[in-house]
Amino acid sequence: MQNDLLAQLALWHEEGEHQRIVDTIMEIPALERDPQLSSQLARALNNLERYAEALEWSRGELSPESLMLSDFWDDSDYALKEYVSEPPTDELIASVEEELGYKLPAAYIEMMKQHNGGIPRNACFPTEVTESWGSEYISISGILGIGREKSYSLGGEFGSRFMIEDWGYPDIGVVFCDCPSAGHDVVMLDYRKCGREGEPEVIHVDQEGDYAITYLAPSFEAFIRGLVNDDVYDTSEADKEEALRRVSHGKFSALLTALCGNVNETEDIEGQIRVVCTRIVEDKGHFSFHADELSILMYDVQFWLYTKTYPNTSQEEYLQVYDKMIAFGGEFGQNGYAPGWITDWLDQRIQQGMITERSGVLSFTAQAIEDVLSRLRSAAVH
Repeated sequence: MQNDLLAQLALWHEEGEHQRIVDTIMEIPALERDPQLSSQLARALNNLERYAEALEWSRGELSPESLMLSDFWDDSDYALKEYVSEPPTDELIASVEEELGYKLPAAYIEMMKQHNGGIPRNACFPTEVTESWGSEYISISGILGIGREKSYSLGGEFGSRFMIEDWGYPDIGVVFCDCPSAGHDVVMLDYRKCGREGEPEVIHVDQEGDYAITYLAPSFEAFIRGLVNDDVYDTSEADKEEALRRVSHGKFSALLTALCGNVNETEDIEGQIRVVCTRIVEDKGHFSFHADELSILMYDVQFWLYTKTYPNTSQEEYLQVYDKMIAFGGEFGQNGYAPGWITDWLDQRIQQGMITERSGVLSFTAQAIEDVLSRLRSAAVH
């Protein structure tokens, strides 16, 4: 009987008969409703935009106590600045859902009502298959909240539509977790089976693996419950030691070697680059450039080196050659990068007037070059 009812509810859900689902379940005595029926009721109420009622029904399954949410989040200064927003209003939820084109899971909305986005203390999720990079788990950097103000929110600068439209991720749902790869893999709510208003599964998508999809969990709640601490898979110290070895002794790429060979404005440019990159690894635990001060310095240094040797460089040419210096530079390399960081840096430098564009040719101003060299010398005193 229960299976027949669940099958009927699923059919009504596909047909958009959400009120019928509510009416049917409400006719069942409260003591006879199991968690599956409560979940179906919460989902139907959510689809009817009766969010407050949906949250009340979902609380029975996703409560602060059941998920220990009081200790779930790592509220660092960075997390509060980049991820965490005020609890969303029903109007904001509806607006973001309309923008995304999907109904968000009731459990996700309930969680965001309590703490709207952030960085979890447990940031690893085990997978049933070995990922393309050889791990049996995936890591997330944070969970995107409901809103638009924070960079890492569903409608923010690095939100779901940005990852789908600018990074080419499949338009099959909602990107709700970013990962440490700076854009090269994400975690999504997958609506392919349930439709735009259904209860989505959770998947991992690997851009470097030709957008390969790995199934993670049947629901948002199951995904949250399945997160484990990175201590379970901790190789950070070994990874950091290897990264330090590479930046200290790894061979420069042929292009970077040639560019450094043309420098006479400062002594030991190679040594200065190695010191700065060593500081980056010491700070982060890995070798990657983002939007921090030392990363921006390295963007500046690479641009100066390249345009000094190739003064007639266009923006298109520079973006094409960028990864041949360090990003995919062999031993002294990062094995990947996020193009968005480079274009954002370049746009910012042009807006600041440090980089000029004349007849399609990019170049630093004389003052900008002095500034870059001064910051490089200062940063290399370590």
